[in-house]
Amino acid sequence: MTKPFVINSHGRMVFPSNFHPELDFSCMESTEQLEAVVRRDFEAKAPTGTDILDKVNAGAYRSRAELLRDLALNLFWSNRFVLTMYEKRPTRWRDVPRHRQDIFLPGLVRWVDGETKVAAVQRGYESLPATWDETAEQRIFDLLFEVYRHKRHHASELSPIKHTVQEGFDNPDFLTYCLSSYDPDFPVFTEQEIIDCSEEQPELEALMRMAMVQHNQYPWARDAMDLKHPADMLDDDFAVLLVPRTSAVRDFVDRVRSGNGKSPDLRHFSPTVTATKPSWPVNPLSVADEFSVQARIESLAVYKGEHLCRNEDLIRNAAYSWSPMSADEISDKTGIEQRNYTELALEDMSLHAARAALDATDHGPEDIAAVLFCTCTSTRLIPSVATWLSGELGIFQTNGSFDIIAACAGFPYGVAEATRMLQHVKAPILLVCAEKFSDKIGNVRPSRMIFGDGASAMVISPAAEGEQGDVEYLQQYASGPVSEVNSIIWPNAEFDNDITVWGPEVKSLVARYLTQMMEELQRLPGANGDATLLESIDVVVPHQANRTMVVDLATAAGMDEGILYFNIDRVGNVSAASIPIAIYDAVQDGVIDRPMRVFAPGFGAGAVGGYAVIRIDPAIVVSDPDQIDDVSRGQRMPVPSSGVDSVREAFG
Repeated sequence: MTKPFVINSHGRMVFPSNFHPELDFSCMESTEQLEAVVRRDFEAKAPTGTDILDKVNAGAYRSRAELLRDLALNLFWSNRFVLTMYEKRPTRWRDVPRHRQDIFLPGLVRWVDGETKVAAVQRGYESLPATWDETAEQRIFDLLFEVYRHKRHHASELSPIKHTVQEGFDNPDFLTYCLSSYDPDFPVFTEQEIIDCSEEQPELEALMRMAMVQHNQYPWARDAMDLKHPADMLDDDFAVLLVPRTSAVRDFVDRVRSGNGKSPDLRHFSPTVTATKPSWPVNPLSVADEFSVQARIESLAVYKGEHLCRNEDLIRNAAYSWSPMSADEISDKTGIEQRNYTELALEDMSLHAARAALDATDHGPEDIAAVLFCTCTSTRLIPSVATWLSGELGIFQTNGSFDIIAACAGFPYGVAEATRMLQHVKAPILLVCAEKFSDKIGNVRPSRMIFGDGASAMVISPAAEGEQGDVEYLQQYASGPVSEVNSIIWPNAEFDNDITVWGPEVKSLVARYLTQMMEELQRLPGANGDATLLESIDVVVPHQANRTMVVDLATAAGMDEGILYFNIDRVGNVSAASIPIAIYDAVQDGVIDRPMRVFAPGFGAGAVGGYAVIRIDPAIVVSDPDQIDDVSRGQRMPVPSSGVDSVREAFG
């Protein structure tokens, strides 16, 4: 289940799933699994009413925005199961079916000390100074407080699986909503109004969306609401029925109620497996020594997503599961100021880059012997993206068109495979590396801060006989301890099938591979009188994941920090497309201003790693590929120079 962004009427990026909780119940097997997700997303950050009361009495709130945030999170927590599972349908009691198995009533426990907690919130808010904008904060407070002060039940006593109407009758202690009146035209916010919400302060825009969503959870006169046992309801009273939002929710409820649910191993690996080191050497491949056909890089084109997602955009979309964080703090933690997102499908973005790369050469579709596509975010299986691209490019037949899943090492894997295939086909090969993360992140904040969208394409051809090739050395690795192999997972049922990153394990595998790479470069012979290949490197263009780690390890091995290039501040982490997009930007920035020897190491999910030592001539870069006519492109803002000093650590 993808969760795309939208562009609202103000031209701003909005992530609807950040304020409309969407859980993928197709991967839910048990209430334990659901409650683990809910506990992490809702309860971990949300204070109880008692918590808020205690903080007000202790004077712990410093400004109104802090109280507003706690109030919003408390209400999301109170509605955690209804928001994710059920649609509320106020129905006149005489018309309520008594024996349906797919219609439910919320079972509620009356709120104790509610009046005291409500009074404390009002008193606390009025005593606090405005944080940014008093008028906007008052609007948000009015919406949230109107819901909060009419709460009737405890939030800690809720169950995801609700009672049928008959079960409510049969339980003498059962209480549920009872409305003395109901106006079906009660004013609520439309979906478009919520998306178009606009506040000058990013944090307040996120809070206003949360307030609008919570207002819509109670679309009736609040003072008409009470808690009653079903037997005490009158024919003209209204009950609030709960109906599963989707067939997936209904099936989940049926599985649990029938006892057919199960508790899966969510991370799908055994932590008890011990990894043993290989008994054979994994030596880098010298292309000139091992292969008769040398590889020449003819062109490089990229497509960056047409919309910039700045750190401020993330804050405007702060989800109910996020800790407080400012745009500047995201920059400090990740080194990223913005990332590119696209409305295009992964395939279409890749096709644009592929056409631009092919058009920049003298080759036509009939000349291309193979299409290799490197990605870890494709949702297409049949046909593969590579074969789809082959068809769209008008290629009648290739010797091979296939996808390579090597995540952040996709580029060195792809160059290696293209170089090997050249020995057989002796004809141009199209290598495409692309990722679309923007619709696969959901409300997982670390992933949202890091990943971006982008595509690149290279035409790699046989060099003329006797001509030196552009690909000098190749190396690939994979596997490791199971914790490293599973350090980045997508889809991940434990996080509602969104992509997730376990930072310590990622850092461990990166450190292991970078150390190994540096040692190998020091053992390989240099060029132009240099003692080692490490000394012969002109520019290092690493996978854009963690600037600090790469710098620390490379400099410890004797590499000059000044030859490291980063563009992570502008594009984030684009996994398989990261290195070729960075090479493109290095040419645009004038860092690669003549034919230069580039060391391009990649490392990432699945504990994969690898590198290519290649020569890049700035002339291969396709500077300004044609714009796509049928997509409204977002405003591109000037971006700063990406010198090493301007880029901070990617993972913190």
